[in-house]
Amino acid sequence: MTFTSAQKTRWGAVVLVAIVLAGGGGYWLGTSGSKSAGHEQVAEGEGDILYYYDPMFPNQQFDKPGKSPFMDMQLVPKYAGEEEGGGEPGVSIDSAIAQNLGIRSAEAKMGRIESSLSVTGTIEFNERDIAIVEARSGGFVERTYRRAPSDVVPAGAPLADILVPDWGGAQAEYIALVRSGNTEFANAAKARMRLLGMPDSLIRKVARTGRPHSVYTVTTPVSGVVERLDVRQGMTLVEGQPLAQINGLGTVWLDAAIPEARAPEIRVGQTAIAKLQSFPGANFGGKVIAILPTTETGSRTLTARIELANKGGKLRPGMFAAVDFGSIGSPTILVPSEAIIDTGTRTLVMLSSDNGRYRPAEVRIGREGGGQTEILAGLSPGEKVIVSGQFLVDSEANLSGIDVRPIQGEAKPAPKDAGDHKASGRIEAIKKDAITLTHGPITSLNMPGMTMDFKLAKPGIVRGFKKGDEVTIDFQKKGMAFTVTGISRTKVAK
Repeated sequence: MTFTSAQKTRWGAVVLVAIVLAGGGGYWLGTSGSKSAGHEQVAEGEGDILYYYDPMFPNQQFDKPGKSPFMDMQLVPKYAGEEEGGGEPGVSIDSAIAQNLGIRSAEAKMGRIESSLSVTGTIEFNERDIAIVEARSGGFVERTYRRAPSDVVPAGAPLADILVPDWGGAQAEYIALVRSGNTEFANAAKARMRLLGMPDSLIRKVARTGRPHSVYTVTTPVSGVVERLDVRQGMTLVEGQPLAQINGLGTVWLDAAIPEARAPEIRVGQTAIAKLQSFPGANFGGKVIAILPTTETGSRTLTARIELANKGGKLRPGMFAAVDFGSIGSPTILVPSEAIIDTGTRTLVMLSSDNGRYRPAEVRIGREGGGQTEILAGLSPGEKVIVSGQFLVDSEANLSGIDVRPIQGEAKPAPKDAGDHKASGRIEAIKKDAITLTHGPITSLNMPGMTMDFKLAKPGIVRGFKKGDEVTIDFQKKGMAFTVTGISRTKVAK
């Protein structure tokens, strides 16, 4: 591509501004009296001085000019003319420079990252649709109906004829009372037969025929598959002995294997479509009724249980199915993915306000797709974020000491710098209420070695010490105040 002389000049200016802004902009902005991309400074005498500050520690304010207690440099005045945006925190960039740098912003909007999920599953019995058949009383098996496990039977299908000798006396007593016309006692005898375990169908048969019937037929209470059959002709039974287990087929379960990484996208009540090779072209719809609490360690999958209607009993346990959950994903706040700044310890975006100020904000992100990223916390719909040039602005914000806007509602950890600390170094000067110390790195504060002033808790604490002594001090840090509480000499000055 060929550039004209005007284009070359314009691009050269853009590159120069970018280098100044990214490399040294923050410090220069804090110390220079001229206009820059970060602040519009007011020349001395052009506005009221609000306070003095150290550009490397901009959050600490001082009432008077002088030397910084933190760095070997003079404090810088802060003028009233520099307060833009009604005191709103952030850095300000001239609109012309922002345009030359190609800084663009986008609005955070409600949306949905659509993604499909297709998995496999297996048909299983609905274990909430199981019937257990037991002996109602002790007796003998007179006849069976040639049933076997895995037989598919309708509701009411006979399984065996059971003879219960103990029922004969109660039935004869009931018949006699009915014939005597004593209705009250007859009803009591009828209730007694029910308590002995006689089914209502047998009691009605006794009342209808007027004859005892000690043999009754055990039938299936539901339609389904004979899962277990423990009754054989000639057996002697005791009360409560299990005879059979019937697994219903009216509905079945489809256990779908969900990849662990996609499990948060599935919820109870969600619809799904199952397709089976046994029935090409047919779709079986159902809903997720449970997400099982255990994970398959080998495949790293969770199980989503789907209940399917099984009209005609077509679906049989053990069948393999393809499960389609369709497009999933709930509405959330979305921003362009290029707006995300990952620092390694937290995730940021650069907020852009209408008055030309910019401020970093911490966010918690979710999925990414289609060039958009979910914002789970830290932004509200309608807020604008920088999508181009945000790293330059973030660098300027860091150098200017702009606080990152935290995620609202999240507890902030207690400051780690508060409390007692130690430092070793050489005394450079002793003042009335402070000492100047050139010290090595302070690991407890993650602070590099430097020359700085330490206040004295008591003026007499340094009595007997002189310039050049090498000492170890105990000090406390509260906010930006460093106060010596104890001092010991390690080497006397020559």
